[in-house]
Amino acid sequence: MKISEILKRKERTLSFEFFPPKKVENEQMLFDTIEVLRKYDPDFVSITYGAGGSTRDKTLEWTLRVKKQYGLNPMMHLTCITATKGFVDEIANILKANGVDNILALRGDIPEGFDRSKMEFEYAYQLVKYLKSKWDFSIGVAGYPEGHPESPSLEKDVEYLKMKVDVGGDFIITQLFFDNSKFFEFLERVERFKIKAPVIAGIMPILSLTQVKRFVEMCGVSIPKELLDDLQGKSNEDAYKVGVDYAIKQCQELIENGVKGLHFYTLNKFNATEEIIRQLKF
Repeated sequence: MKISEILKRKERTLSFEFFPPKKVENEQMLFDTIEVLRKYDPDFVSITYGAGGSTRDKTLEWTLRVKKQYGLNPMMHLTCITATKGFVDEIANILKANGVDNILALRGDIPEGFDRSKMEFEYAYQLVKYLKSKWDFSIGVAGYPEGHPESPSLEKDVEYLKMKVDVGGDFIITQLFFDNSKFFEFLERVERFKIKAPVIAGIMPILSLTQVKRFVEMCGVSIPKELLDDLQGKSNEDAYKVGVDYAIKQCQELIENGVKGLHFYTLNKFNATEEIIRQLKF
C-alpha cells in the first residue's frame, strides 16, 4: 500500500526502521525484533541501504521478505550516488513485480575516491524525478531538522528539500532528533517554503550514553543539555531508562502538536521501541 495514501486517510502513522545485518549470526536479532513489533500493526517499515554494496543486496532481499513472510508494508531505501539508471531500473522492476509500492529516495554518501564524473545521479532530487518519470511508486525523501551536514545553511537545506518534493517526493521522513524545538522550527521553514508534503518525525530511543554520543557525532544532531546531564555517570541500565522516559515525553509532545507520523529507528532492537509505544497507547 502506498504510504502517500495512508497519510491522506490517517491522522498519524506509526513506522519502524530496520537494517539488514552484515553477519548471518545477527539475523536472529532482526527476526525477533520484527516478530515483536509487527503486532503493533505499523503502517509501514523501512529497510536501510548500504550504498557501498555491503548490504545493498540484503536491502532488496529484506524488503521482499518483510512483505512476503511477515505481511508488512515495506519501504526500501535506495541511494543513487553510485547507481546507474540501468541499476535503478532493475531494482524498480523487481519491487513492482513483487507488489512493493514505496521507496525512500536518498543521495547517499560519496565513497572515497569515487570519480564524480561517472555519476548518473548526483543528487536525490534527480533520483526522485527519474523514478516518477517511469513508475508509480510512493516516494519518500529525507528531511533534516538541524540541516544536512553539507548544507551551507538551514534555509538552503529546506530549499533543497523543496526541490525533492517539487519533482515528486510524496512525504518527508526526518533524520533523528532529540530536541523537539528543532523539529518545530523545521516545520516552520517547511511551511514558509510552501512545501505541502507531510512530515514524519524520526525518533531514536537512547539505549546508552556511548550510543547517543556516537550518533550525535555521525549525524550532527544536538542533544539537550539536561538530557546529557541526566545520562552522565549512569549505568547502561539506568541510561536506558532515562532514554526511554525521554523518548516517551518527546513523542507525547509531538503527538499533542499534531505530528503526522512517528518513525522509530529501532537499531534492530525491540525493547525500547515497544516500551515507548505501550506508554503512548498508540
